[in-house]
Amino acid sequence: MLKSKFDRLPASLANVLATTSTPETLFNALMPALGDYLACDRCFLYLREPNTRLGRVPFYWVRHADIPTVYDEDWKLEPPSLPDDDPMFAAALRTEPSIVVDDVEAASADTLNKQFEQENFGHRALIHAHICCEGQLWGVLQPSVFGQPRHWTQTAQEAIDQVVQAITPSAVAYVKAAAKPPVTQ
Repeated sequence: MLKSKFDRLPASLANVLATTSTPETLFNALMPALGDYLACDRCFLYLREPNTRLGRVPFYWVRHADIPTVYDEDWKLEPPSLPDDDPMFAAALRTEPSIVVDDVEAASADTLNKQFEQENFGHRALIHAHICCEGQLWGVLQPSVFGQPRHWTQTAQEAIDQVVQAITPSAVAYVKAAAKPPVTQ
């Protein structure tokens, strides 16, 4: 029997990665599958064009209606102050490894800006998974939990790393297909 490149992932995620044909269908199927597998409250995918710094959140999933959505229909220019306001985004721009936060309230200021996280996202625990290719940041995959801290197991972290590795070519293809997106401020 041939081994799949997704053999180390749970079947629910491996099936999504192996059977979807376009970036849109992949990401639309992946958000709920990842949310269910991780038993998180929200999962979204921020995609960006690294040269123009235009980004958007076209794909997301929430467990229930009380969880705030993060969705951007239009491509928007990233604020110049974003790397200063958000240490996790600054780390992502440097293509550093993904960041795992078990408790936003207890994380160090070197890791995240607690006020920024509360004002913009509202989550209590998250994985800030960096989608990087050829030394550039193309996106961030972010599963998160609300209301209480959450310990992200090594198994969950490894699954996220494998998913990021698997979806990076699709993320780059999605962004390149929209190479000249309209800009809104």
